[in-house]
Amino acid sequence: MSLSKSESYAKAGVDITAGYEGVKLMKPFVARTMIPGVCSDVGGFGGLFAPDITGMEEPVLVSGTDGCGTKVKLAILMDKHDTIGIDAVAMCVNDIICCGARPLFFLDYIACGKNIPEKIAAIVSGVAEGCVQAGCALIGGETAEHPGMMPVEDYDLAGFAVGVVDKKKILDNSKMEAGDVVIALPSTGIHSNGFSLCRKVFDIDNNNPEIYVPREELGGMSIAEALLVPTKIYVKPVLALLEKVNVKGISHITGGGFYENIPRSIPDGLCAKIDKSAVKVLPIFDVIAAWGNIPERDMYNTYNMGVGMSIVVPADQAEKALAILKDNGEDAYIIGKIEAGAEKVILK
Repeated sequence: MSLSKSESYAKAGVDITAGYEGVKLMKPFVARTMIPGVCSDVGGFGGLFAPDITGMEEPVLVSGTDGCGTKVKLAILMDKHDTIGIDAVAMCVNDIICCGARPLFFLDYIACGKNIPEKIAAIVSGVAEGCVQAGCALIGGETAEHPGMMPVEDYDLAGFAVGVVDKKKILDNSKMEAGDVVIALPSTGIHSNGFSLCRKVFDIDNNNPEIYVPREELGGMSIAEALLVPTKIYVKPVLALLEKVNVKGISHITGGGFYENIPRSIPDGLCAKIDKSAVKVLPIFDVIAAWGNIPERDMYNTYNMGVGMSIVVPADQAEKALAILKDNGEDAYIIGKIEAGAEKVILK
């Protein structure tokens, strides 16, 4: 039993004993993420990890950090905190996989107005679930109580991930060429981007009761439920693909949508020509566009529109790629091809 406590600090708004209780409650969730390489337990000054680099000639570490944006606001309003952690992990590991790297470990950071151990543990349970889905370990984190800076019920969540890839296997778009095919991996919804626009469109900040009404066009879900669906984690299917197909580029479709993210994996002189009619737009995006009277161009420049990740492969390997992805649970499909051009992405 810890002897650490301070009544004076508690009166100032920081209850360190609540922090200890939160760590106790989250330990079973963290234990789910333990994989070979973990060398430390929760509560140390640093998280230790010994990566298995067997067979790698020149291992390169790849890092990524991100948060969940204002999606956290909806989680707070709905008092549902056990899935937002999946989003935090997804936003980091999905970026790492775009380099061809395998995620190794993750650390989270939670800032809160008041440390409520059960709420913090629920948040971490989602982080742990995300790590399990990504095959990486949760080896540390920080919960910071910010009295006077944040309302008691508020919190924010961010994370940091590290992965590894053999240098010769880092994805290199210089080999991309006209005729290559663009494959789409479906998203689960809006993921973790564009929530500020959603908050405006649906008047979420004023807790609009209409967002809680089940809707036929959303398969019986409410708008709030559809918006809170966790970001899909693509690590395992993409790693399987990388083993057997010559992948030339990957884009994680996040904030900025198609127009900002697809060009990030396209080299100068080439253009990804996307067939809009091929994109399987999810119903939630139609609802956003209709409620907010949002132009189609703005939708594709803000949201993933149902495509969480795009992958470029040679045309003669496209069917093989689709089969591998399907075997790994992804209903992938072709949305375009690579052509010569200066714009890097065109939607028609």
